[in-house]
Amino acid sequence: MNKKWILIGLLATIAMLALAACGTPPQPTAAPPTAAPAQPTAAPAQPTTAPAQPTAASGPTAVPTPKPTVERAAKGGDMRVSKSGYKGALSLWVLGYTPGNAFANPFDNAVAQFMKDNPDIKVEITGYPPNDEGFTKLQTALQSGQGIDLLRLPSDRLPGFVANDLIEPIDDYMTDADKADILPNILDVTRVKDGKAFAWPLWVVPMGMYLNKDVFAEANVSLPPPNWTWDQFVDAAKKTTFKRANGEQVYGWAGFVDPGVVNTWGLWMNQDPSVRAINADGKYGYNTEAAFTGLQRIADLALVHKVTPPDFGSMKDADVKGGFTNKQIAMIVDATGPAAQFKGAKVNFEIYPLPTVNGNKLTVGAVGLIAVAKQSDSVKRQAAMDLARYLTSGEVQEDVPPGSNVPTGFYLAPGARKSVKVVDPLDRFIPVLPDMWITPLVVDWAKFTRLFHPEYQNILFGKTKPADAMSKIAGEAEQYLGIKK
Repeated sequence: MNKKWILIGLLATIAMLALAACGTPPQPTAAPPTAAPAQPTAAPAQPTTAPAQPTAASGPTAVPTPKPTVERAAKGGDMRVSKSGYKGALSLWVLGYTPGNAFANPFDNAVAQFMKDNPDIKVEITGYPPNDEGFTKLQTALQSGQGIDLLRLPSDRLPGFVANDLIEPIDDYMTDADKADILPNILDVTRVKDGKAFAWPLWVVPMGMYLNKDVFAEANVSLPPPNWTWDQFVDAAKKTTFKRANGEQVYGWAGFVDPGVVNTWGLWMNQDPSVRAINADGKYGYNTEAAFTGLQRIADLALVHKVTPPDFGSMKDADVKGGFTNKQIAMIVDATGPAAQFKGAKVNFEIYPLPTVNGNKLTVGAVGLIAVAKQSDSVKRQAAMDLARYLTSGEVQEDVPPGSNVPTGFYLAPGARKSVKVVDPLDRFIPVLPDMWITPLVVDWAKFTRLFHPEYQNILFGKTKPADAMSKIAGEAEQYLGIKK
């Protein structure tokens, strides 16, 4: 856990470096779960929002990779060409990838360029969804020992894969140039066993609040100040919850809730700095009065203020994003990735920090990584490492610059290297980086989230009180988080 606190203390460095770079704006568990996640006790209402194009496939889907869409001048960089001598296929699994979406186009273009520079290597991309089902399928594929060579994943899932000996360390493949370029505090996040780094850091992913400016204008509501409070957020959500003349209902706010994500957690964890899965004192922080107050606040958005769709708590990710795109939801909380999707769809939006409570600033998030699966073939392993290095470099952003099907270029979040330059609207997330809580690097994080999720849902549905729900799971939660009494 020391790594987590080091990272939080140094995130201001990321902000300064990313600002300098933008001078020209343009969990798997150690073993599979023994039981299916508990179902909520209330049957959710049917979705009332019309989804946009789904942002993730319902399951892994291998798709053909297109030809390069971006031509670049010959450069002297050494990351584009693999010196492994490998000839054959590499299987790359990409979190959130569905053909044509914000995660697919950048990877399609980058992989196409890599194959152009390495004609003997064929890279096959498989998408898996950003939810518990997707992570379970990913773990199954890794444990099979075949069908996957490298993968994009969030940092909270890495310890479980490493504990199961499914991921290769990268220390022997990093050059001196890599070590000088990768932000050291971000690289430390991958050192989860024996001081070794087990993944190539890709980007830093905080949550932000997306505001649909067209919905605010339609409701004749001024945008609140960016340094807003919880009361100002609730007021804005109430005022942007209305019924159109044609009878269509518009809601003020929504977010995606699933065991695989922490999208909405910052809106109740900001109650107090002690409300953390593992707090500064090394204790479990979700079974406290402060946590109960925060959890009730977010539940009251649905239960008291009535500013959420009726199926909030069980909405699909595509319905949340689709409702925002289609002007049926005024505000949503989400990570950096959708910014490119919304920009490409010409949504008129702004990105705010999460509202403060008692003066507490907070967002939640993780570090995006690309890891290489355990591989006995040393030549193939080298080729996979070469592709992972390229996909986390500054050179890939040069090869996949902002364009029609990649609105922000390859990067969908502030990069983990000094050489990476991000563009609008990603630079709007930079101010929240110093206030980001990184999900704990523990082996059983996925077990914890599966334990927590049904209780969280039932709080949101008004079926149980936060104190009852959290005290019910406290002992098991501490066990999964490795907290010693």
